[in-house]
Amino acid sequence: MTDAPLLKVNDVSKFYGNRIGCRNVSFGLWPGEVLAIVGESGSGKTTLLNCISTRLMPTTGSVECHMRDGAYRDLYRMNEAERRFLMRTDWGFVHQNPADGLRMTVSAGANVGERLMAIGDRHYGNIRSTAVDWLQRVEIDAGRIDDQPRAFSGGMRQRLQIARNLVTGPRLVFMDEPTGGLDVSVQARLLDLVRGLVNDLGLAAIIVTHDLAVARLLSHRMMVMKDGQVIEHGLTDRVLDDPREPYTQLLVSSILQV
Repeated sequence: MTDAPLLKVNDVSKFYGNRIGCRNVSFGLWPGEVLAIVGESGSGKTTLLNCISTRLMPTTGSVECHMRDGAYRDLYRMNEAERRFLMRTDWGFVHQNPADGLRMTVSAGANVGERLMAIGDRHYGNIRSTAVDWLQRVEIDAGRIDDQPRAFSGGMRQRLQIARNLVTGPRLVFMDEPTGGLDVSVQARLLDLVRGLVNDLGLAAIIVTHDLAVARLLSHRMMVMKDGQVIEHGLTDRVLDDPREPYTQLLVSSILQV
């Protein structure tokens, strides 16, 4: 990891009238670092993720990204076209429901290839060859390249969504409950795949999850949220093995009792 944060989140808050989505959240994320944001449903973790990833405008605060030219840019001072280009190139977003992140009526190869075309690749042979390579990297048979995602299982759809996001070599990937809704055996296989890809590619990632086992397996650092606020923040093993806040202690003990 370098000395310069890839992302700087400064006092981000989101309010819905009198209701708090998230409040006064600040942190830095470094290149190659994986941060888990954990908490129960309604804790504000997905709201925070959406604010950080420009999917939702925060009420107050700023999010600054360290660009490839070395300068920091405030994401909410960029125009819409600049933000879209960032999302298609340097960033990825893996949804809990793969159908939200895939085009279900085009082929698997086209889903991967669209990201390449968005950055200017127009050579059909290169696009198809790269798509084949990425399908194999996410453990999808290359013979399925012309099949549509609706013909795939849930686990295969999620792996295809990951390939679609990583094909352009992004520096940062957001993941919203990436294993939610999958069978336990499928979850384990997907987690091993994600961990391997993150390590091999040196990706930074922000992962929202309610599953502390997922956080332990994938993340270096963890933030625990409750009622829209970060109540505990530290190295993942430290937070899970020696939680300091009563709420975190309850979360950890509830997992141990299952």
